[in-house]
Amino acid sequence: MKVAMGQFAVRREWQENADQCAQLMQDARAEAADMLVLPEAVLARDNADPDWILRAAQPLDGPFMSRLLAASRGHALTSIMSVHVPDTDHKVRNVLVAVRDGTIIAAYDKLHLYDAFAMQESQRVNAGQHIPALIDVAGMKVGLMTCYDVRFPELARRLALDGADVLVLPSAWLRGPLKEQHWALLCSARALENTCYMVAVGECGPRNIGNSMVIDPLGVAIARAAEFPALVTAVLDPQRIAYARSVLPVLENSRFMAPTLKPKA
Repeated sequence: MKVAMGQFAVRREWQENADQCAQLMQDARAEAADMLVLPEAVLARDNADPDWILRAAQPLDGPFMSRLLAASRGHALTSIMSVHVPDTDHKVRNVLVAVRDGTIIAAYDKLHLYDAFAMQESQRVNAGQHIPALIDVAGMKVGLMTCYDVRFPELARRLALDGADVLVLPSAWLRGPLKEQHWALLCSARALENTCYMVAVGECGPRNIGNSMVIDPLGVAIARAAEFPALVTAVLDPQRIAYARSVLPVLENSRFMAPTLKPKA
């Protein structure tokens, strides 16, 4: 599978972000990519107004996703990103979507909300309640995660035990002391401990680190972006997964049951 990572800085107006996503989809197709991963929360953001996501949120049949579905129509490229969708209690859901050929083929509500490092995502966002199903891309099984999910090894392990070959992680990883080190360490750990590829894409811009990367099943970074907008590609090889799992059979050797979600409080 050939994967493309498209990192950019999300803007206030959804039309500009939709145009940027559609352009990256076109660029990824020109690179003959099978899958494009974009950052988290690409619909709209105003760093000076955290409540903007509440006012800008759109349903999955709204104009933002309609624009991207139209851009995907007639093509086999699978594009993955997250958007804010209106929900109950005057909040939104952070929904990871995968689109292909004019259709939303998967939607996953972010499980772990970023209530850490003086941030409180749960003030505006409702948490998901379901482990996402795998999707098929170019003959490989892909597991879906979003940003803060990477700090919780249970989800990645569950997806690997469900059969994932690749983990994808749209993110808007914030700058801060040691944060780039956390990003690299956690993404590498989730790949290595599950002998999966990790495709982790970060938003860039004044508050976010960028640093999108592809980590192979033995923890080796095979593609990276810096802190500026970029489209970076890499080839994911099923034989590399088979080799990693033959020399490091952690999924087979584990004595633990597959992780499950806690009951809803």
